[in-house]
Amino acid sequence: MAEADIPHRAPLFLPDAIHQSVKPGTALLRLETTGSQDGILDGAWWPRTRNIATELPALISVLTEYLGPITRVGVDASAWNSLPTRLVIDDQVVHLDSDPIGDDTVLITRGHNDHFALLVVPPDTSADAARQAMARAVLAVNTTEAAQILIATTPEPE
Repeated sequence: MAEADIPHRAPLFLPDAIHQSVKPGTALLRLETTGSQDGILDGAWWPRTRNIATELPALISVLTEYLGPITRVGVDASAWNSLPTRLVIDDQVVHLDSDPIGDDTVLITRGHNDHFALLVVPPDTSADAARQAMARAVLAVNTTEAAQILIATTPEPE
């Protein structure tokens, strides 16, 4: 069957009502599925608030199931309300590093040198813009920096 003969379906997105009802501390996450780590970003995370102690545990729990134990997380302290130096998540200590990486990226470390970069979609982003940004971030062929993805997917103010 030729590619033109294969019916293409629209991507499946969660309805806006689900995004609006998601409470802080629930991980809204997309990961690049090939595992190749060829693109700039390995996934995208859409926290619901700027409270890292509320938002990070769900993200780390999900990533631990997928990647194995997470030892460190690098974030931009100015993007969060407060930043502890470590959190105990699922009985494991996760160290938080304040890196000048920017508000738009979080660096996840598994082991000593295995790093994963996630786009951080700001909590107040509209559902449509967040879905678009997350979809672009997880493309294996993505070569666009996180900040540029957010700029490209954020609608102009009216």
